[in-house]
Amino acid sequence: MKIFLFSVIASAGLSVFASAQTKALLTAKINTPTVQCNNCKQRIESYLKRYDGVTYANVNVKRKETTVKYLTDRTNIENIKAAIANAGYDADDVAANPDSYKALPKCCKKPADGGGKPKQ
Repeated sequence: MKIFLFSVIASAGLSVFASAQTKALLTAKINTPTVQCNNCKQRIESYLKRYDGVTYANVNVKRKETTVKYLTDRTNIENIKAAIANAGYDADDVAANPDSYKALPKCCKKPADGGGKPKQ
């Protein structure tokens, strides 16, 4: 009787465990053409890591792209692009927020606006 009861409890536990939904994790690469320097990299990465649903963020300054891993049940790619734009940077087809862009340091602004890396 004890063995039968144990097997029933064990099979019920396994069925509950097996039916638990797994959170979908997606990886996206976002073109961030206005990234100029390591300050930009740190600013975007720290901003995205505080964003709900984002588990990983890495900015490649040379390629001017941002790789993001996120949970699909908490956020989507459009929200992430909007978050990058709110930080002051262009993200694919989403333009930077003008107020946030103005608040960026000079090195993080577009060369057309007098920013970019200092010439040596």
